Amino acid sequence: MEPGPRSRPAEPGPCVSASPSAGAALPASGAEPGSRPAAVAAVLPAGGCGERMGVRTPKQFCRVLGRPLISYTLQALERVCWIKDIVVAVTRENMEEMRNIIQRYGHKRVSLAEAGATRHRSIFNGLKALAEDQPDGKLTKPEVVIIHDAVRPFVDEDILLRVVIAANEHGAAGAIRPLVSTVISPSADGCLDHSLDRAQHRASEMPQAFLFDVIYDAYQQCSDYDLEFGTECLQLALKYCHTKAKLLEGSPDLWKVTYKQDLYAAESMIKEKISQEICVVVNTKDEESVGYLLKEALRNELNCINITSTPLDLPGRDTQNFLMAQCYSFIHVNVVSSDSHETQRFLSIIEESSLPLLYPVVVVLVCFLDFTLVPLTQKMESLVWIRDLAKEVKKSNVLLSGLLINHSQLALTV
Repeated sequence: MEPGPRSRPAEPGPCVSASPSAGAALPASGAEPGSRPAAVAAVLPAGGCGERMGVRTPKQFCRVLGRPLISYTLQALERVCWIKDIVVAVTRENMEEMRNIIQRYGHKRVSLAEAGATRHRSIFNGLKALAEDQPDGKLTKPEVVIIHDAVRPFVDEDILLRVVIAANEHGAAGAIRPLVSTVISPSADGCLDHSLDRAQHRASEMPQAFLFDVIYDAYQQCSDYDLEFGTECLQLALKYCHTKAKLLEGSPDLWKVTYKQDLYAAESMIKEKISQEICVVVNTKDEESVGYLLKEALRNELNCINITSTPLDLPGRDTQNFLMAQCYSFIHVNVVSSDSHETQRFLSIIEESSLPLLYPVVVVLVCFLDFTLVPLTQKMESLVWIRDLAKEVKKSNVLLSGLLINHSQLALTV
């Protein structure tokens, strides 16, 4: 049974045009070649039942490390600040569960549309939601729309940006990967008819991106057969709008969670990503401070780790935003060792977020003392305080360790 909801961190939370002719494949007039359009949205079809996975729960709602798979995908898209709207097409019976996921994990910029009976019908419904005038102004028509799978959680900003820019120039674009296996065609009697040269073909992956008017026009012209049995959006743009998609090599991370064993692979990748990110939190913006120097030293020593630095002297609500990246390892640098309320405030923010509900959060508290000026009793008080605090926050799944560093000695050796 799931733990009850806690208060969530705030997440960072607009689109034009008239229909071109069916053959239009060029960006809107005035768009710079190689530039990203101002208005970008995304559509995620999430109406599948997970038949190939062989489980009752639709695969997009299967839990990986305690969290629904689709939540990871939404998180990956929400990290990209220039994606203004995300429309998830979900079946009517799963609509309430999707709303609960959005609320529980603090997702923003996400709207829901009702999924259709097939993948193409779900995408079409998502596009309709973006095309229609919204009375409350929540959704606006984009220039470029990204289509992505709800069960491909490892998409990064680089490939999203590349397909969007290419779609802005060519009308359509999609990620591809080399074929792993040779494709063969069997005859009616179950014998080999012919095989394809693997080097001459590619696997179509997601994400894909389109000028909105191109893909929306293509879906409006679609036959019932296409909507029922088709799978390839790029083919629809070619067939109905004569728009040849630009194909871009994608990374191995773009694979789709399809079978039950894929959930274990996804779990392993998520754990690896978690272990390779450290957020250094300092209570000063001074680039000459020991906190900044420590961050730079860590960056040099741990070259495989993604290190970010976030000053803690921000207004309370803004301070929570760095938790958006779902980092689970923190180094909190307390330049003024006696200023314990900063540490307690930081730990309170973590405890009130969704992070410790899912996995242990590791925090290393670094306090600087000038041992030539600080009496032994104060050193011992600092050690006892850190120990007692570690015992307290461990109840909330936060693992705290402490370091006391001789500030004067460090300053001499840096």
